[in-house]
Amino acid sequence: MTFDYVIVGAGSAGCVLANRLSADPSLRVLLLEAGPEDRNPMIHIPVGYARTLKDPSVNWLFTTEPDPGSNGRVHVWPRGRVLGGSSSINGLLYVRGQPADYDGWAQLGATGWGAADVLPYFRRAEANARLGGDWHGSDGPLHVSDPTMRHPVSDAVIAAGMQAGLPFNDDVNGPVQDGISYFQLTVRNGRRWSAAMAYLRPAMRRPNLRVETGAQAEAVLFEGLRATGVRYRQGGERREARVSREVILCGGAVNSPQLLELSGIGDPQVLAAAGLPVRHALPGVGANLQDHYVVSCQFRLRPGTVTVNQMSRGWRLVAEAARYLATRRGLLTLSAAHVQAYWRSRPGLAGPDVQYHILPATVDVPRFVETQQWELERAPGLTIAPCQLRPESRGTIHVKSPDPFMAPAIRPNYLSDPLDQETIVAGMRFARVIAAQPALAPYMEGEILPGPDVADDAAILAHVREHGSTIYHPVGTCRMGAASDPLAVTDPAGRVRGIGHLRVVDASLMPRLVSGNTNAPTIMIAEKLADAILADARAARAA
Repeated sequence: MTFDYVIVGAGSAGCVLANRLSADPSLRVLLLEAGPEDRNPMIHIPVGYARTLKDPSVNWLFTTEPDPGSNGRVHVWPRGRVLGGSSSINGLLYVRGQPADYDGWAQLGATGWGAADVLPYFRRAEANARLGGDWHGSDGPLHVSDPTMRHPVSDAVIAAGMQAGLPFNDDVNGPVQDGISYFQLTVRNGRRWSAAMAYLRPAMRRPNLRVETGAQAEAVLFEGLRATGVRYRQGGERREARVSREVILCGGAVNSPQLLELSGIGDPQVLAAAGLPVRHALPGVGANLQDHYVVSCQFRLRPGTVTVNQMSRGWRLVAEAARYLATRRGLLTLSAAHVQAYWRSRPGLAGPDVQYHILPATVDVPRFVETQQWELERAPGLTIAPCQLRPESRGTIHVKSPDPFMAPAIRPNYLSDPLDQETIVAGMRFARVIAAQPALAPYMEGEILPGPDVADDAAILAHVREHGSTIYHPVGTCRMGAASDPLAVTDPAGRVRGIGHLRVVDASLMPRLVSGNTNAPTIMIAEKLADAILADARAARAA
């Protein structure tokens, strides 16, 4: 099989590229996905993330190595293994980050990725049901909407945040992120609007696009230092697909560096330790790993308060299911967090450095951080969960052996930088400030995690180390940068340095983690680089 482009990974970026590249009928495109089609009904019911986060049929369910910064614990890392990738199993939250994030990328050597450069691609991707103007799109493939369900406790949290000094901000994806409001969601008419629904399904009718599921890539094929195709396994058989133009890796921050290393591209010491020959030395492959580490501050609410804990049981759940079937509204459209807040932990910062995910519910935290299993408590509760937006800690992702079916070694190194420790402790303290405001007094019974006895900074940090977990935002392991940067894996167009006809397009390109959730930025990256790839194709034809 020979194609113009072979795209490895049908996650958020891969779905975007499959659509945009196949829009040119002269180009033949193959999209390979290790997982199945997105037929699981829990994918399409928004609240189904509570199931898919632990479902191995649609989820890689990676595990980290024991992490020193979090008391030697092993963390479960859900990543989508299905058409749509993580956009098919995530918490549905639409957040871009701050404009300064992207200006920072440009300053680090990712020329052309400043805030003014990326805004047109955010707008092109978006169909926002409420917001418009200079900052938002209205006719893009990705539908973005307000939650269909409000809740009195969530309303009270927003009022409490304002009493604590946060401004109300109903567009955190505009010029200023500071403030508190309900999240916007990637939901359309009560259904999850994944990248597969937004981009891939409309494109699958095209004769020049071929989509293969159950097809796990084993290695990139080469002639010298030119990529010529991909070897993959499907249905127990080893197969090859050849390219006349490019191989494009869209495996995300875990799978893309793994496939590069399996193909002999990476740090020679890492490759030698794994028993892999070196085709091309690129020491930055698998380095620069960053992730958001989140910890829950939980509060017990007064008896009689009805939160998601009670709505998810008995007759109330039956009523909500009937409401969803009739109206596509209510509890079953709930996202992983209901309210968002952005706060500056210290004076002198140019923008917020702490994000809060807030939900009128509480889960069994030890079980959740160990297994990603959502088990809601029976008593009414409220969760206010801070994470540091721009962590300084850096980790790695590297192969362990030449076996392409062995998961790589993930070492996040959470909280290894002192600033990260200080910021998350401050974030926990401000969560308590929000909870103590008069607006929440009619509901509040008391703090249950970390608990009122956990008072000084050392005790709070000890709790954070023991009870924090990933919030599913790994990035940076194939970061783009300038030619003078010895650890840059790609140039600003995603082209792998020193290798011909091989590109990376996904969250692994990010030089630094953005100030928020990563799905919308990943889609933006793919939109922007689709233009670059098509421009190269046009230039080649003209030549």
